[in-house]
Amino acid sequence: MIPFLSGIFGQMTLFLLHVDHTAAFPPPFTKAEEDACLQRLAAGDPEARQALISHNLRLVAHLTKKFYSPDREQDELISIGTLGLMKAVESFQPEKGARFATYASRCIENEILMYYRAKKKTAGEVFFDDPLEFDKDGNALTLLDVLPDDCDPEEQAAQSIQQKQLYHFLETRLERREWEVIVHRYGLFGFAAMTQREVAKALGISRSYVSRIEKRALSILREAYETSADM
Repeated sequence: MIPFLSGIFGQMTLFLLHVDHTAAFPPPFTKAEEDACLQRLAAGDPEARQALISHNLRLVAHLTKKFYSPDREQDELISIGTLGLMKAVESFQPEKGARFATYASRCIENEILMYYRAKKKTAGEVFFDDPLEFDKDGNALTLLDVLPDDCDPEEQAAQSIQQKQLYHFLETRLERREWEVIVHRYGLFGFAAMTQREVAKALGISRSYVSRIEKRALSILREAYETSADM
C-alpha cells in the first residue's frame, strides 16, 4: 500500500484532520456512489478499498469527538478510530442491507471502547506513525497508509492552499513555545514527528505541559482557520 503523500504534505493532511475535521478529505459518498464502490470492492478493485476509507475519514473525526476529553490525546483516538474504519471495510456485508456508514460507525466506536478497556490494563502510547496492523505479507500498516495518493488536480490544489494557509497561521498566530510543540508533534517544516513524551524531553518540559500547549495551539489554529473560512 502506498502512503498518501510523502514528507511534510502527508503530515499536513493529518494535521488538518485535527485542526479542521471536514476540509481536508473527500465528502461522504452518496448512496449510489457507495453502492458502486462496494461493487468494485467485491470485484477485487484495490482502489475501491482506499476510496471507502478516505471518503469516511470525516466519520472517524466526528465520532472521536464523542470520546474526547481534556485528559485524552485526540491523535490516539483518531488512530484507533481509523483502525476501526479499516476493519469495517474488510468485514462489511452489503447483502445484509445496512448502509456502510452505519456499520462503520459501530466498528469505529467498538474499536475506541476496546482501546479504553485495554488502556486500563497497560499504559501505552499510540502514535499515527506506529503500526496499526500488519498486512498478509507482514508489512506494517500505519495511519498514513490508508490515505489515497491519487488526488485529482482540483482537490490537490485545494489541499495545497490549505497547507499554505495553515503554515501562515503557524507563523503569525502562535507563540514561540506553541510553535515548537506543534511543529515537533506533527513533523512540520522538515522536523521528525514526535510523541508528546518525546517533545517533552526535547524541550525540557513535562508531558502534561506539552499536552496543554498542544491543545491551546490547536484551538488557536482552529479558530483562525474557521474565521478565515467565513470571510
